[in-house]
Amino acid sequence: MSVPLTLLGLLEREPSHGYDLKRDYDAFFGRGKPLPFGQVYSTLSRLGRDGKVVISDVAPGSGPDRKRYIITDLGATEVEQWLTQPVDPEPHLQTVLFAKVVLALMLDRPADEYLDTQRSAHLHRMRELTEIKRDGSLVDALLADHGLYHLEADLRWIEMTGARLDALRKAVRP
Repeated sequence: MSVPLTLLGLLEREPSHGYDLKRDYDAFFGRGKPLPFGQVYSTLSRLGRDGKVVISDVAPGSGPDRKRYIITDLGATEVEQWLTQPVDPEPHLQTVLFAKVVLALMLDRPADEYLDTQRSAHLHRMRELTEIKRDGSLVDALLADHGLYHLEADLRWIEMTGARLDALRKAVRP
């Protein structure tokens, strides 16, 4: 997730204060991992330095002054380019799962037990996501579906790798 580009996108929707940006980010993109206030303001500061946002007005608040941020043409162009570029379909050819299995085999440790433990963790998370999907909003359901599809792909990989452990052991151990 690109926090700067996401904040720029929220600003393209409408000028906002940092507090409002954090609230909207957390509501739509920060499920389970809210954006720290410090990160919001440091990101806005860098975006301002780079000419992608400007401060439109400053109003006194109960704490620090409340600054209202507006996206610039440069920022809007960057958002447009980001939105139109596809995400790499294979960003990680060597995932953590793969690395752990190969290292377990190299170190003569029980890779099959690791795969079983990982399978159990994936199934547990899938049950949680299914519950979210059942009881949540449309946004929650779509995010849960995204997670479920990735977990399903991982489970297929775990099954296939488990069936090939002997061959993989021979490939990674002299």
